[in-house]
Amino acid sequence: ITMAFPEYFAAVKPLIVYDPLAKLLGAPEDGVITYEFADVVKLAGHACPTVAGAWLLTVRGLQALYGEELPQRGQIAVNLPDHENCGVSGVIASVAGMLTGAAGEGGFKGLGGQHVRRGLLRFGIDGILGIAFTRVDTQLTVDCRLNLQTVPGDPQMVRLIPAIIHGDADPADQQTFATLWQARVRAMLIDHADDPALVEVRYIKR
Repeated sequence: ITMAFPEYFAAVKPLIVYDPLAKLLGAPEDGVITYEFADVVKLAGHACPTVAGAWLLTVRGLQALYGEELPQRGQIAVNLPDHENCGVSGVIASVAGMLTGAAGEGGFKGLGGQHVRRGLLRFGIDGILGIAFTRVDTQLTVDCRLNLQTVPGDPQMVRLIPAIIHGDADPADQQTFATLWQARVRAMLIDHADDPALVEVRYIKR
């Protein structure tokens, strides 16, 4: 069965990382992993501004940390200001964790003290505005904040959302809702992918 994603997914630049644990264990053999936006959509089960925002936050954060180098998956700590059950923190963390390898207390405990993923993902950390990414090797840290008001939804959504939520929308309105919903996600990922107003990146430890 072929999954039918919106066409714009193919235009979203992939994230390429190097995972030394993956290389050690032989899959992929060179340790280089390519993530497409569709991968995080499969993880979340849907594409929405939060999932798109989490993708952009992580991509922009890793760009700031590594520049032209391949990000080192499993060597990146992720800290969030809110607790896991607060708002969309859990969704954002799941996407960031997938792409960086960072995991909470249930994560991989390592091999002989190396490649530890457990404890690299933490919630409820003070002094963070958005989501903080830290290189374990250098302690370089960036705080990335998402400003969703930069890419507002279509005004028609105000009318459609109540009907969608209560199950009163007819098929035409349902299709309009889905189209407008994905139009906003597309605008974030394609038109505003590098917009500093959408994702604000600041170094907090150099």
